[in-house]
Amino acid sequence: MNGSGGTSRPHYPLKLIPFFCTETRSLVGAKSMTTTQQFLNFARRLAATAEARILPHFQNHTVNFKSDGTEVTIADKQGESAMRDLITEMFPDHDILGEEFGETNHHNSESSSRYRWVLDPIDGTAWFTLGVPLFGTLVALLDNNEPIVGVIHLPGLGETVYAAKGMGCWFQNRHQSPIKVDVRSPVTVEKAIASTTGLHCTDVTHNPNETHYKMTALMQRVQKFRFCSDCNQHALVARGKLHVAIDTAMNPWDIAALVPCVEEAGGTVTNLAGERNNIVFGGSLITSCGDPLHSEVIDILRP
Repeated sequence: MNGSGGTSRPHYPLKLIPFFCTETRSLVGAKSMTTTQQFLNFARRLAATAEARILPHFQNHTVNFKSDGTEVTIADKQGESAMRDLITEMFPDHDILGEEFGETNHHNSESSSRYRWVLDPIDGTAWFTLGVPLFGTLVALLDNNEPIVGVIHLPGLGETVYAAKGMGCWFQNRHQSPIKVDVRSPVTVEKAIASTTGLHCTDVTHNPNETHYKMTALMQRVQKFRFCSDCNQHALVARGKLHVAIDTAMNPWDIAALVPCVEEAGGTVTNLAGERNNIVFGGSLITSCGDPLHSEVIDILRP
């Protein structure tokens, strides 16, 4: 771990391909033997495919609203559709779960596939609609509901954090080579830099239909408290920039890609009840550099 910034430049143990390259040809006819590295490369290709559909609409779109009041644009739908089409072409026996179009089971059976791709074309649509480039595209692959590949791509910034189980976590700026990243060194809550995306489901909003996590108490305890954008705050934990990031209410497509990135960077990931099991469907998320901080923050937030 690197307490001063979380990045290092080691000899690369992996075959790291340029972001916009693809191994499409090599995957055809060999899907049953696809390696985790190839899955990771393909996930990065999916994010690049979504970017090509999303960025032309950035600062040039009409905003609509879903039944739950959240924003949606044509870019969200086109980005997810493009990723789904590519998955169906390359892995027709894989399931797909996405924010915009829900669950799609694989075509050859009524039973579920071992593998499920989880997609969020624009995580942080509110930032996208404001014309602020702090939105992200999230791509994950689940193996029997356990996330084994994760990509956090920030098209507006040209940055990507990505990881696969057992392969470490990597950060790439569009114009630079990838570097391996690690979380910050463990600290107590009084020395922590903490972040959240918003104050929903906290003691600040007082919505009677929500769980009231004690965010005010946490703000008063940590050394510094920040409001960071959606998936980006968890990418910053993986990169060693933040000690802890909290999301009080999340869907599976918000969570899945973040888990491999933070864990492969040496961090800890649970829901706000402190549970790691079935994390993608846990409903909330806290990522951190580990204990004692992780447990302290959960105790402070507890309603």
